[in-house]
Amino acid sequence: MQEFHKIRRLPPYVFEEVNRLKAAARANGADIIDLGMGNPDLPTPQAICDKLTETVGKPRTHRYSASKGIPGLRRAQAAYYERRFGVKLDPDTEVVATLGSKEGFANMAQAITAPGDVILTPNPSYPIHAFGFLMAGGSTRSIPAEPGDEFFRALERAVVHSVPKPIAMVLCYPSNPGAHIADLDFYREVVAFAKKHDIWVLSDLAYSEIYFGNTPPPSVLQVEGAKDIAVEFTSMSKTFSMPGWRMGFAVGNPRLIAALARVKSYLDYGAFTPIQVAATAALNGGEEPIVEVREVYRKRRDALVDSFARAGWEIPSPEASMFAWAPIPRGLEHLGSLQFAKELLEEASVAVAPGIGFGEHGDGHVRIALVENEQRIRQAARSVKKFLDRRHNVVPIQATR
Repeated sequence: MQEFHKIRRLPPYVFEEVNRLKAAARANGADIIDLGMGNPDLPTPQAICDKLTETVGKPRTHRYSASKGIPGLRRAQAAYYERRFGVKLDPDTEVVATLGSKEGFANMAQAITAPGDVILTPNPSYPIHAFGFLMAGGSTRSIPAEPGDEFFRALERAVVHSVPKPIAMVLCYPSNPGAHIADLDFYREVVAFAKKHDIWVLSDLAYSEIYFGNTPPPSVLQVEGAKDIAVEFTSMSKTFSMPGWRMGFAVGNPRLIAALARVKSYLDYGAFTPIQVAATAALNGGEEPIVEVREVYRKRRDALVDSFARAGWEIPSPEASMFAWAPIPRGLEHLGSLQFAKELLEEASVAVAPGIGFGEHGDGHVRIALVENEQRIRQAARSVKKFLDRRHNVVPIQATR
């Protein structure tokens, strides 16, 4: 039987090949150090869990919740944006709670995309940035993931050569998988370009609190007039170690927020009310848990960069996010990211995410997630060193004449 239309539009899920190998190895007793999936391992702060436990004991919270988020949660997100970015938001018209930022992106795509619409998406990038729009019937055109002059040259080419003209662009800084960061001057240029060409801006700011320098990553909404054309998606998954709770937000342009809220109203009743109450408490609870999480990732980043360098694999030190974007080690580039990831898993029991899964321009890299403790990261480095030593000591057999 022919595959369903929307399923045909999706490429094979590259990560599934590594996941199958990982599951098979574990079934055979292997100790896999899993640095592949960006699945935070840190426990949710106890105060947030306590609020959930307290609230779930109240029967009235067991009923259907509010699809766009309970009022207190939306007010808490607005207050967070004012504290963190100096951006004022109307909780009623400029904030909607989502079931994680991934669901927010997917439903925004459903809300704004007509068949054949062109969306500008970074390459490499987190898959939902492109595939949410493909599932909604749109088309995508790649733009560079790294901010800079080439980014804007690509935007100019896209406006000239895309038919029809792009309706929206996706930004992601700090970026997943590349860990690139953007400054306010970059966002100012983006907003000016988007206004000039009547293009919506959809910004993914999921890693805003995971940074290692002295300058916190900004929000595009800090640019004057950005709310005229932009919405921004954030997540509590990394900031508060709440990945399984599925709590995120979209904020910004009222027209886009209303469209997203309307689509969601047909599809869900929102997160379980006790989760929303606990999330409210997290947002109102001060900076201490955020600072602690940031410091854990900083130490893991330093352990990764140092120990892998000593193992013979030089990895650029990321300035933000919970990922390192690592070029395939010298001499093994010919394998490509998928084959390299498979061999690393099979021979070193270390799992990483192949860069090709984030787009064709990611194939020279793998993404390494900081989701194991420092000891396990150093253990992974020792296994990597043995793997690289074996590979580099293989002497090709010379053909005889």
